[in-house]
Amino acid sequence: MSDIRFEGVTKVFDRGGTPFTAIGGIDFYVNDKEFISVVGPSGCGKTTLMRMVAGLETPTDGEVKVAGNTVRGPGPERAVVFQQFALFPWKTVYDNITFGMRSKGATKAERDEAVAYYLKLMKMEGTENSYPHQLSGGMQQRVAIARSYAIDPGVLLMDEPFGALDAQTRTIMQEELVRLARVNPRTVLFITHSVEEAVYLADRVIVMGRNPGRVREVIEIAGMREEEDWTSHPIDDVMEMESFTHLRGQVWRLLREEMGGDR
Repeated sequence: MSDIRFEGVTKVFDRGGTPFTAIGGIDFYVNDKEFISVVGPSGCGKTTLMRMVAGLETPTDGEVKVAGNTVRGPGPERAVVFQQFALFPWKTVYDNITFGMRSKGATKAERDEAVAYYLKLMKMEGTENSYPHQLSGGMQQRVAIARSYAIDPGVLLMDEPFGALDAQTRTIMQEELVRLARVNPRTVLFITHSVEEAVYLADRVIVMGRNPGRVREVIEIAGMREEEDWTSHPIDDVMEMESFTHLRGQVWRLLREEMGGDR
């Protein structure tokens, strides 16, 4: 089990001697193998939430737990995919994917098997000896995702992973991530500014408010997606479905209220 729990989590930063409450008393959960998208206005603490799960930030109050254990620092059971591809430019695709596996003591045979499996899954067979500069942005991000999966984490943390891609590549990557999440499910916390992306990918969408960061509302997506069988249709067709536009509208209205509150 690799669930995530936020229990009364508050995060206060020091800004030039003045305390700033980025996150204020948050309680929410991500079930094992559930895909959660988090959206909210700028400054609501989305990335801070993810960094606390990753063990890169520590709550000022409350606890973040993964699989029932309090997070006290980074760990191999949690993998992070950032917006920038964060590949080692001097390493091949093979060496980038297996970097974490080497740290865990994986054998050559295990590394070979993982690279073959994930390159096939990512539709990138034959690129294992290529270097990042020889790949498109979308392909580089596929390698970054493959590297994260290769260490067999229970939890995958994704901070705007498609934000640096062009619109066409981003759409393709969204479809690929949905396919991957079905074939090889993980507990996913996905941070995004795109409402469409959040609704298309997630089982539930967490809409955050700010000043301080808090959970405004949770929108259930999985039931409607399964009822309308979104995964059997191209993404463009899904986004024209009445069920999709209804859910997207719910999320947009909440975000508009949050952004309008500062005016």
